[in-house]
Amino acid sequence: MARKKTRKIHIGNVPIGGGSPIVVQSMLKTNPENLQDTLHQALELKRAGCELIRIALPQIDKCKTIPFLKNETGVPLIGDIHFNYKIAIKAMEEGIDAIRINPGTINNIQKVKEIVNVAIQTKTPIRIGINVGSLEKRILKKYTNPNADAMVESALYYIKMIEDMGWQELKVSLKASDILQTISAYEKFSKKSDYPLHVGITEAGPVFSGAIKSAIGIGILLYKGIGDTIRVSLTGNPVYEVIAGYHILRDLGIRKKGINIISCPTCGRCKTSIMDIVEEFEKEVAYFDTNINVAIMGCEVNGPGEAKEADIGIAFGQEKATLFARGKIIKTGIPKEMARELLKEEIYNLAAKETRE
Repeated sequence: MARKKTRKIHIGNVPIGGGSPIVVQSMLKTNPENLQDTLHQALELKRAGCELIRIALPQIDKCKTIPFLKNETGVPLIGDIHFNYKIAIKAMEEGIDAIRINPGTINNIQKVKEIVNVAIQTKTPIRIGINVGSLEKRILKKYTNPNADAMVESALYYIKMIEDMGWQELKVSLKASDILQTISAYEKFSKKSDYPLHVGITEAGPVFSGAIKSAIGIGILLYKGIGDTIRVSLTGNPVYEVIAGYHILRDLGIRKKGINIISCPTCGRCKTSIMDIVEEFEKEVAYFDTNINVAIMGCEVNGPGEAKEADIGIAFGQEKATLFARGKIIKTGIPKEMARELLKEEIYNLAAKETRE
């Protein structure tokens, strides 16, 4: 899995491309007028490990919150701008760390140039965010149906225009809700340009199906070495986007971060509600940073053997539970109601030990 070498840019203090770690980002979903809710969600994203936070700026007066949010969270902030180019200019003047513009929704070359001029003055990186459903009129006249080639042509056109103006702090995305169309666009663009790429499947859907769809699309692209930042776009709490993003990176062996839960699918031998335990446990450890493999098994006979790779694990019997590590039993006869708390205690002990070492 050789990753393509792209140019390096910085969004705030986060390096993007050029061999830097692949970055997980998400987007605030609160009404920006409600500053308290917006800040709360931004801090929840930070706690979950989100490294870049995008915020929709539908009106120009919403830009006044930018300095406050940057100061309170410490996470680089990306302004998402459509239609009104003056919002992009105001956001940059307020100190936004980067902006995302879609040429198809601004649809005026002169206005895009005005944005770029201010980006040069304020040294603000730009993401050229191409979406297949909102390509500019010029491109739509050429292509009968919007497709991967149309997205690539649009992105390359604006890259050249911006480069000719003297600015190269750019990141690019080429998204569709169709997985194969998205993959094709990124593959074609990657062969023609070395700008860093933000990868994702747009409008992927609700949490369950959207995470699956995103994992397929993002996973294939990352496996091909394409992608410098990722976002799992879900109709739901953005914290789940961050969790899903790290799952994708971890399961591909790209970034080891957080708790990896190994759990059995359960069968007729299982006498405990493992599904409920795993679901609750996953929520409780979602913000854990240390990479630890944790097993939760429904059979105390086979559990330790089937989950030998786990750093720590619990296997439930009919009345009691067994604690094990790396396949070796270390404690038996644990009351079921104490098992989950004991497991969490062992996780904290492992994390503390890793920190000391």
